[in-house]
Amino acid sequence: MSGIDMNKLESECRERWGTLFEANPSEKEKFYITVAYPYPSGAMHVGHGRTYLVPDVIARFWRMRGKQVLYPMAFHVTGAPVIGISKRIARGDEAAIHLYRDLYRVPQQVLDQFTDPLAIVNHFSNEYERVMRMCGLSIDWRRRFTTVDPTYSKFVEWQFSHLYNDGHVAKGAHPVRYCPQCDNPVGDHDLLEGDKAEVIKFTLVMYQSEDGLIPTATLRPETIYGVTNLWVNPAVTYVKAEVDGVAWIVSHEAAEKLAMQDHTVKVVGEIPGSALVDRTVTHPLAGQVRILPAAFVDPDMATGIVMSVPAHAPFDYIALRDLQQQGEYTDIVPVPLITVEGYGKVPAKDAVERANITNQHDLRMEALTQEVYSAEFAKGKLYPEYGGAPVRVARDTVAELMLAQYGSAVMYEFDHRPVVCRCGSRVYVKILHDQWFLKYSDPVWKEQVHEHLPRIKLVPTEVRAEFERTVDWLKDWACTRRVGLGTKVPWDPTWLFEPLSDSTIYMAYYTIAHRIREIDPALLTPAVFDYIFLGVESSDLPVRETLDAIRAEFMYWYPYDFRFSAKDLISNHLTFQVFHHVAIFPEEYQPKGIVVFGMGLLNGAKMSSSKGNVFLLEDAVQEFGADTVRMFLMGSAEPWQDFDWRNELVASTRRQIERFYATVTEGMTVTGDQTAIDAWLISRLQRHIQKATDSLELFQTRQALQESFFAIEADLKWYWRRVPAGSAGSAAIRELCQVWVRLLAPFIPFTCESLWQQMGQEGFVSVAPWPVLQQEKILPSVELAEELLARTVEDIESIMKLIQIAPSSIEIAVAPAWKQQIFSIIAGSSDRKAGVAEVMKNEEMRARGKAAADAAKQCTTLIHRFPPQLIEQLLVGAPDEVALFTAAQGFLEESFGIPVKIVGAEESAHAKAGSALPFKPAIIIE
Repeated sequence: MSGIDMNKLESECRERWGTLFEANPSEKEKFYITVAYPYPSGAMHVGHGRTYLVPDVIARFWRMRGKQVLYPMAFHVTGAPVIGISKRIARGDEAAIHLYRDLYRVPQQVLDQFTDPLAIVNHFSNEYERVMRMCGLSIDWRRRFTTVDPTYSKFVEWQFSHLYNDGHVAKGAHPVRYCPQCDNPVGDHDLLEGDKAEVIKFTLVMYQSEDGLIPTATLRPETIYGVTNLWVNPAVTYVKAEVDGVAWIVSHEAAEKLAMQDHTVKVVGEIPGSALVDRTVTHPLAGQVRILPAAFVDPDMATGIVMSVPAHAPFDYIALRDLQQQGEYTDIVPVPLITVEGYGKVPAKDAVERANITNQHDLRMEALTQEVYSAEFAKGKLYPEYGGAPVRVARDTVAELMLAQYGSAVMYEFDHRPVVCRCGSRVYVKILHDQWFLKYSDPVWKEQVHEHLPRIKLVPTEVRAEFERTVDWLKDWACTRRVGLGTKVPWDPTWLFEPLSDSTIYMAYYTIAHRIREIDPALLTPAVFDYIFLGVESSDLPVRETLDAIRAEFMYWYPYDFRFSAKDLISNHLTFQVFHHVAIFPEEYQPKGIVVFGMGLLNGAKMSSSKGNVFLLEDAVQEFGADTVRMFLMGSAEPWQDFDWRNELVASTRRQIERFYATVTEGMTVTGDQTAIDAWLISRLQRHIQKATDSLELFQTRQALQESFFAIEADLKWYWRRVPAGSAGSAAIRELCQVWVRLLAPFIPFTCESLWQQMGQEGFVSVAPWPVLQQEKILPSVELAEELLARTVEDIESIMKLIQIAPSSIEIAVAPAWKQQIFSIIAGSSDRKAGVAEVMKNEEMRARGKAAADAAKQCTTLIHRFPPQLIEQLLVGAPDEVALFTAAQGFLEESFGIPVKIVGAEESAHAKAGSALPFKPAIIIE
């Protein structure tokens, strides 16, 4: 195969496929799968490749199983990301220009047009389709659309009209991620960095100082009673600001943030952090405390000033200890207020000293802090003098008390930074008041989703808990923007729907996308979509005959059978779409299954276009071939596991495909006579058919590939060792090749189509019948005999590698019948640990005394080492080992080039023969 022009072969195959994968309703059972559509703002990398190849393998598998399969694709262009990109390119941002010109290799004449966001969308949408076709994705491209198409916008208007009318959308105040440069809320897809950052709510504890209030932000207001000091960074210059007319001291960064969170902020002066050190401040619940210096205080975190609870915060404890070891502030003593199981009176001290932490710069401090915080929240209780409530209760109670009576306020912040918009600007938390929100916090709506979740098949099953948690903690979601691409809010046209919100039920739109564009968008009223999707009749429906055909298509395909998407979308899109389906569609159209993907790595590091750590998918296909890319991505990990792309491993995958091609090409010409080993090869093939089928039904693409390629290749290797000398194989090889090509067709379709043609088969292997297990060809006794022979050969080879002399002969000593009996007794016992006692109940075995007891122990060990399936086969019918090895004597002698003798263990003169066990003969090499 190395001499074949794979690019030419693949190009010819794509041309031959033509409209093969266009799916229309038929009498067949349907199988409809969808995958998260891409945001085409850059070139595809190999991580994207895995995302779209997994569902393609599944689509091809079920197509060969006789189902009518729909696998559609569209492009998500709503929102501000491409606008941010176009702005960066327009202002000459070198990083952006380098990314698009040098990494994505956009021609200069095209790049010059990227100051128009739609030029970016159009270019990369076409590029995505071109590269997807290169990869052999069996997509029905008639259904392609973008999320700014007029007909799709009408669909979004219909969806949100339902949600709005049913009370699932409301206007209100809410903290959101906000880009001041775009003057817009931003979502995950709008971010260059920090897409996983969550908004967290701090309570500001107000300390009175001589210059005004000093607010400190805390997530643990119940610890106010244990505050011993505040921390400031002496190297930072803080500001004096009038916040809502009151004097505050905060960091510069905090002043900017507070101004976005319902506060009027006017900076009136500055004060060095060093000037604040050693001042005394007061709070009614904490009394008088001093301000201490700490370099670890981050001015960009909340207010830039921190309250210290050294009894319950490891960072505070060790920072205070570091100062006291220098002879400073030795009069400050931790004040314990929480008792928690597993820790001493001062939990922070206990945790730090148990971990042998030497100073505050120890890298383990972050994990240690989380450990203490989690333990106290889960199991901690305040001391009686502080109310005695569990921490999880006291936290909210004390926060409410401070907000109501002690002048506290709320401040929102990201749990980690930086958070950067695609336009390059920093993102802040801002409270918006006239924003439209999806009310995911609605307990009735949540309950409806919880009721449906058990009916959705989730792959892998362990993600179910994450879905349940997401439904519980989801809060109201800002669903509109002022700027960007997208659909205007029909009841408030000054707003646009944001990207995640308009992309929740587009799986339904796929079913009609190619037909709905035949209708003038002006005619697509909500009543039209009500009829198409819900069957609601209306007297003024236009083009009724066309609508009937469109509705019939929707009813044939919906609901979708499986949706594929990344695991990081469980916290938003994957759960959002369940909310929206439950709200709009009847039970018969609810989602049936979801498959969750792992992440992609490149040479062990997370792929990131912005950081340049990507390998473009087109480059991979051109360098290695589409089938090589497909086979590597499917074989490197199961879909829900992370995978690691490494070029050196991909190259070895190409060689594997070349071996397969050569083997099948040669196998098609085999005309030899039937041999004794043929039945074993075909029997084993049936096993691989069944295991590959079972694996693909469970979306285990890696396991299916192991069975479809590597297991069959290993069988062939043994087969060629076992055929008589001079034999070129028989019709069994041709039978295997016809099956093998079909088993691998979902994985490496280009190679398999080429071989299918060479075989003289009609049509395409892509739609040929999937191989079916032929039960009558399974011969367990034949397989068992060959497995014993193969295991014995492997043992002989291992021994010969260890010995330092050239052997002159081999003796194989077979276990006697009484050991076979012991093996069967123990293997068939319900409690194999009690196997020895079970054996010794037998009178004949008791007569053998220690020999029987020893054999029982050895058999027990052997049974635990064997696969359960092998044990079951041996119980059904163990092979006649003497007859087996005698029949294979010529093969063994030819394999090892020395005489081989087969004897019963009790007939052998060698002491080692006594170690012979069933299915584990003794091997004596001299």
